[in-house]
Amino acid sequence: MKKHLFLLLAALAGCCSAFAWGPTGHDAIAHIAERNLTPRARRTVERLLGNHSIVYYASWMDNVRFLPAYRATSSWHGADVDDSGRYVAREGGDAVQCIEQAIAQLKEYRSLDDSTTAVAIRFLVHLVGDLHCPVHVKHPGRKDFTFVLVNREYRFHSFWDAASLELTHHWYYTEYGEQLDRCTKAEREAIAAGTPREWLEQNACDCRMIYDWIKPGQQIVKKDSNGLLLEVRAVAEQQVLRAGYRLARILNELFG
Repeated sequence: MKKHLFLLLAALAGCCSAFAWGPTGHDAIAHIAERNLTPRARRTVERLLGNHSIVYYASWMDNVRFLPAYRATSSWHGADVDDSGRYVAREGGDAVQCIEQAIAQLKEYRSLDDSTTAVAIRFLVHLVGDLHCPVHVKHPGRKDFTFVLVNREYRFHSFWDAASLELTHHWYYTEYGEQLDRCTKAEREAIAAGTPREWLEQNACDCRMIYDWIKPGQQIVKKDSNGLLLEVRAVAEQQVLRAGYRLARILNELFG
């Protein structure tokens, strides 16, 4: 992923499926991050986004990824690991590379034009969330499949994108902030520590077991569904909270 591509996309931003998390998940992550921004960081980011909240742009990358100007970004919504869970850079770019590039650019945001800055922030808001969606950490040999949960067929990937949150609590995104964002300052700092590459590898390790919970073609009946959904909910909410705190840390360091 080249720097000039970032600049090209930024210039085009003023004109104008497999997704990691649905709108609820992405909005919840951005909302938790927003709750933990310093006042200065929040004012600066919203000014750079045209007086919009970061929640407003939480799913922006999913909305533009199939437009001709943004088609190159389609591979950026996840990242690969090897059999041991170590990061493997993806040719053409991935979430880790894009996040690192956006951070590097935004360290010099005062020297950038508004369009470039706004696009880099939008990339961060979305891709930090994508990096924490369990199925967007790509393990070797893992392929999408279908299964049946209480008489309804799901694809494993789309189940974790949206249903992992929506089948448990039927919350609006703000309720995730109220219910999950309850950590102490020390806990928040511990969760937010590290680098995007380290976060990816932690997620690869902590979320690998989801492939043991559901198997291709499996039919899960009602009596077995509640226990499964409790496990699914715990992982999904853990990942949403991690992403929110980590996004807040990045934005605070850049703008706070």
